[in-house]
Amino acid sequence: MPKTADISSSEPRLSGPGLSDPSRWKALVFIALAQLMVVLDATIVNIALPTAQQDLGISDANRQWVITAYALAFGGLLLFGGRIADLWGRRRTFIVGLLGFAAASALGGAATGEAMMLGARALQGVFGALLAPAALSLLAVMFTDAKERAKAFGIYGAIAGGGGAVGLILGGFLTEYLNWRWTFYVNIPFAIVAAVGAYLVIREPAGARNRSPLDIPGVVLSTLGLVALVYGFTRAESAGWSDGLTVGMFVASVVLLAAFVATEAKVKSPLLPLRVLTERNRGGVYLSLGLAIIAMFGLFLFLTFYLQVVKGYSPVMTGFAFLPMIAGMITGSTQIGARLMTRVAPRLLMGPGFVVAATGMLLLTQLEIDSSYAGLILPAQLLLGLGMGTAFMPAMSLSTHGVNPADAGVASAMVNTSQQVGGAIGTALLNTIAASATTSYIASHAAGASNPKLLELQGMVHGFSSAIWWAVGILAAAAAIAFTLINSGRPGAGPVAAGSGEGAGADDEIKVPVIAH
Repeated sequence: MPKTADISSSEPRLSGPGLSDPSRWKALVFIALAQLMVVLDATIVNIALPTAQQDLGISDANRQWVITAYALAFGGLLLFGGRIADLWGRRRTFIVGLLGFAAASALGGAATGEAMMLGARALQGVFGALLAPAALSLLAVMFTDAKERAKAFGIYGAIAGGGGAVGLILGGFLTEYLNWRWTFYVNIPFAIVAAVGAYLVIREPAGARNRSPLDIPGVVLSTLGLVALVYGFTRAESAGWSDGLTVGMFVASVVLLAAFVATEAKVKSPLLPLRVLTERNRGGVYLSLGLAIIAMFGLFLFLTFYLQVVKGYSPVMTGFAFLPMIAGMITGSTQIGARLMTRVAPRLLMGPGFVVAATGMLLLTQLEIDSSYAGLILPAQLLLGLGMGTAFMPAMSLSTHGVNPADAGVASAMVNTSQQVGGAIGTALLNTIAASATTSYIASHAAGASNPKLLELQGMVHGFSSAIWWAVGILAAAAAIAFTLINSGRPGAGPVAAGSGEGAGADDEIKVPVIAH
């Protein structure tokens, strides 16, 4: 039922059918800016890492921790961050996350040694875990009209999908023309502008908080379980899948996450209400999106190495080489996904979107040392970007559609968790497959090779194409899941098919908000 304003409050509020937050589009600018900053940070540091490693004296064995420290903190604490946003208020959590992220970035940019750098990266992950779910859940509760929601999530989806590639361009520019430290300092103006803007224009719907006591056992089990999972995949990349600690991390993650699910089914105020996961549409989104990210992050890694090592591109040229993918994602999200979302069912955008992306990935299985950028890589990137952009947009919207407003933060955290865990899995899994195929190729062709350097490059490209075949299969699985699990009708055509007892009543709470400061 529609909520009404609490007249005892002195804060300005709006209520009533058809009334929406008048500052929602201004708010979207600052939410999108914050999301761009978080997504950029996932890739921008990769290009700066070799220079930073040399300056700070970080050993080869420890350099992966510059990436892993961020991934572990971010991936492990996302559910906790989503619950804090529901409990503490999304606007407040969003601003604290932004300011904390800026401070941690300043610390990273000023790092004088290995310990200071790794500590700064972990802090960035902690504040990112507060910021990311708060940003998405603010969109979910502020944009209530189906057409406006489609446009807003189209912009958000384009940033979520294409921001990583933008990070490669920006990282190349900053590292080549300024200094690696600017890959950290660049976050500070982003964060300050977004925080000031959020403070001035964001108005959060009243009555959308979840003030239940914090589920401490759930926090501990989910954080440890996700950290073990992300670390297991990260370690597998360097130490191998049969390494004792790698296997131990996977076993621990299974035990901890199983205990987490059992706990959530019993406690009165769970960290992650199982109704958020068991509703088939949201479950389908989390699973298919996670699989798509596995394929995509692996490709970022391969194309970066291919362009720089095989083709001899500079960091800046490599970044620009990813522009077709970014253009495809923006077009897919804002021109295809956003325009069709209110006219067709989400599965008819997500399923075909993943199929188009898989087609682009399929082209890249033909990669060779002398492959033409314009003839192969460019069209493949365009297809991949168009497909992913078209699929991401309804996925982002559907991930919180029909959820009780009090659960919006944790539902948003699940989207980010699937992306973060998918990214860690994709980098480790596909890189391991590629390395194994490269080793086998070099061993089998070594006897007749007259040019060891050429053989090494041929082996590398063979490894990339072998792993990309796996990425094609993963995207096909994402498409199959989207077609079969997601059965929601188009927004506005009727209530979302509920599988968890959340009928139209929960959806109604989102559709008619009370706007409060």
